[in-house]
Amino acid sequence: MSAKRVPCVLTIAGSDSGGGAGVQADARTIESCGCHALSAITAITAQNTMGVRRWQPVSPALLRAQIDAVLDDFDVRAIKTGLLSDATLPVVARVAARRGRIPLVVDPVIASSSGARFLSRRGVELLKRTVLGRATLVTPNWPEAEALGGLAIRNEAEAKAAALHLARALGTEVLLKGGHSKSDQCVDFLATPDGKLRRFSSWRVKTRNTHGTGCVLSAAIAAGLARGQTLQSAVRSGRTLLLDGLRRGRGSRFGSGSGPALASA
Repeated sequence: MSAKRVPCVLTIAGSDSGGGAGVQADARTIESCGCHALSAITAITAQNTMGVRRWQPVSPALLRAQIDAVLDDFDVRAIKTGLLSDATLPVVARVAARRGRIPLVVDPVIASSSGARFLSRRGVELLKRTVLGRATLVTPNWPEAEALGGLAIRNEAEAKAAALHLARALGTEVLLKGGHSKSDQCVDFLATPDGKLRRFSSWRVKTRNTHGTGCVLSAAIAAGLARGQTLQSAVRSGRTLLLDGLRRGRGSRFGSGSGPALASA
């Protein structure tokens, strides 16, 4: 009997000492989607449910060694990126340029929700120029889309316009997430460079445990692509997994602040 081949997904992201986001959230999500999680850690953070206290990027050489080690041995079916720094961007740009047909999902983490800045303005421009245009999908939230595309986003109509603008500017598909909206509905827009648009909406889940929502969604989409789903199907199933995780976590307490959007317990 032939051995079963489990799809492998590589996450290139930061380590969250509180376990709510970053590589820890990515790994939980990827494994829950039936894939094997591989990791290359870009930065070490000292954080908890209240925010990021300190962080430090790993050396580019060490990041490159992590990525090369897993790519040399595993059949990687998808790659996703999270927290990147100015120093590590060239390494990730090299991966993006040489990934071949491996799907690449980029969660363009510019700063933490608590205000820690990971990419400088120069770094953001470098990210746009060397990584985003080579991605299969880019998954910004409203503040990230404003930084990347230059358009203000205050409502659903502006989010729709920003998604289309950013997809055209980057030349790749963009999933603009609507979690920063004040509406009771969370609306995400999937835009293509040729002007097509798909709207995904769901009722907002009222919970304090929302840390790592972007990590969970992008990791779930990458896992879906690794399993052979179409992009729209992977987005749909990723949103479902995230919503289920938010609902399950409503009665749980993790620390004094915002707990993980997808917990293992």
